[in-house]
Amino acid sequence: MTINKTANGPALTIALEGRLDTTTAPQLDAEVKGSLSGVRELTFDFARLDYISSAGLRVLLSTQKVMNKQGSMKITHVNETIMEVFDVTGFVDILTIE
Repeated sequence: MTINKTANGPALTIALEGRLDTTTAPQLDAEVKGSLSGVRELTFDFARLDYISSAGLRVLLSTQKVMNKQGSMKITHVNETIMEVFDVTGFVDILTIE
């Protein structure tokens, strides 16, 4: 998985490419935890994300909890496969998906 971060003042966009699974979730978790200081608007861009596992969902959930305290988080460009995972798991009710 490739992680591309773009910061613009208090806004941070994290674009993911590839698969967010058991192998890559710890990498994303470390990147996110090291990047959230001072961030008030976090956007995950899933335009090139092909797959997400439960490990990836855990990272999103823990990140959402942090961002609830300091700002907002949204996920953009979600494909049908990943949206189906969000629907089945109930994450559509927890996350802001655009």
